[in-house]
Amino acid sequence: MAESDMPIRPAATVIVLRDRPAGGGIETLLLRRNSELAFHGGSWVFPGGRLDPEDYHPERPHDMDHAAANAAAREAHEEAGVTIDPARLLPFAHWTTPPGRSRRFATWFFVAPLHGEQATFDVTVDGSEIEDHLWVTPAEATAAHARGEVELPAPTFVSLTRLNTYRTVADVVAKVPTEPYRRFNPRVVHQHGEWVATLYDGDAAFDLDPVDLDAVGPRHRIWLNEMPWRYELSGL
Repeated sequence: MAESDMPIRPAATVIVLRDRPAGGGIETLLLRRNSELAFHGGSWVFPGGRLDPEDYHPERPHDMDHAAANAAAREAHEEAGVTIDPARLLPFAHWTTPPGRSRRFATWFFVAPLHGEQATFDVTVDGSEIEDHLWVTPAEATAAHARGEVELPAPTFVSLTRLNTYRTVADVVAKVPTEPYRRFNPRVVHQHGEWVATLYDGDAAFDLDPVDLDAVGPRHRIWLNEMPWRYELSGL
């Protein structure tokens, strides 16, 4: 199948957040996907999956934001036993899988802030598609990735880097709705046969052909050529 014919399936992901006790910052729920899965097998990710027919509003079948929020809440319950009200989810970002992948998705990312007793639930994974879970701060997760202890897809890494700028769940709730809603349409950059970086909308080099990673201007990219990965966003 040609890249131009590859279907882009709608999907949703939910970043479940809670406060760590004693002012230890925020922590998020990561799930480890079965290593035999074709898409991000073995990676640690946020709960999520494709939109199902029941996620759509019967009277608003084209309301993708509504359907994506329903899918995010449903997937959180199916994959981890988390009960979330889709109406309380905060839109966070939108990612489209770049060309060249075996599967492509247009994925709505939401934040689910948990408070009080709601944050003390027991996580249950199915042991099939999802093998394990971990509550971790964003800084702990990216540090473990740098040490080679966990595998993170780029959207998860970028989201964790952004989350590391918030101190508490209340901080997330107050700031996320006021910040730009970012849409990521990655442009993968190879040099000498190696994947060295991915550019995102707004980067000075994003629309250049041929690409010039030294182009003067704003930066919105992730460097992947060595550990630790580096996410650059002008003003972050």
